[in-house]
This record gives sequence, C-alpha cells and structure tokens, in this order.
Amino acid sequence: MRAVVQRVERARSTSGGAIEAGLCVLLGVADGDEPAAADRLAEKIAKLRIFADEDGKFDRSVLDVGGSALVVSQFTLLGDTAKGNRPSFTAAARPELAEALYERFAERLRELGVPVETGVFGATMQVELVNDGPVTIILDM
Repeated sequence: MRAVVQRVERARSTSGGAIEAGLCVLLGVADGDEPAAADRLAEKIAKLRIFADEDGKFDRSVLDVGGSALVVSQFTLLGDTAKGNRPSFTAAARPELAEALYERFAERLRELGVPVETGVFGATMQVELVNDGPVTIILDM
C-alpha cells in the first residue's frame, strides 16, 4: 500500500468530496495488501506530524489541528517503469480487493477522528488542491 500525503489549504475531486485545510491522500493498493496494512497506514497518517506548532516546527497532526482528509484512489502509484517508458501496473491490486481496502482505510481514518471525504473509486476525475507548504510525504506499508 502506498500513499502520497499532501498538506493542503483545500482540496476537491470532481467526482465528489471536498475539504478545507487538512490532507489530500492519494492511495494505491498493491496486490497482496492486507486489511491490517490499511489500518496501520490510516493510523500513521492520522498521527503524522506535518503541521506547524507555534514555533513553526512540524509537531502537529491533522487530528491536532482539526483538519480533514480527502482520500482518492490511485492505482498508478504502483506503476513500475523499470523496463521501459510505459508503466506496468501488475503490482496494483485487482479492483475488487483495492476498493475494499480503500474503503477500509477511509473508515479507519474516520474511526480515529479525522473527517474524511472521498472520490469515487475507479472513476476518472480531476483533483484540485492548494498545497500548503508545499508539504508532501510518501508512505509505503
């Protein structure tokens, strides 16, 4: 499971879902990922200290600042270009597994206290966001 986490002033997807300050999470589910990985990744992201405290140091999480998360499925995060210029997506999970883990990840974030909006799984969409910082973190589970 791979996530690209961006601290944002606001974000929205054209398929639905919009947030003000918080995190935009692009989530890729790999073949062989388990529910426990979705839970661990959600917990890591909920507690990830990438928001500044009063001294300007990264010491606050999305929970600490009362932010939200826009979670967007993105199988292309699992693209492999090691053998040429056209990405191979064979490492990505099949849609039925990926959707279940995507939904589990979003639900676990909610359980932890993060308000979550989502795009539509598997839909073609545009994601608009205003980066804050910019701050972008890549996490693999």
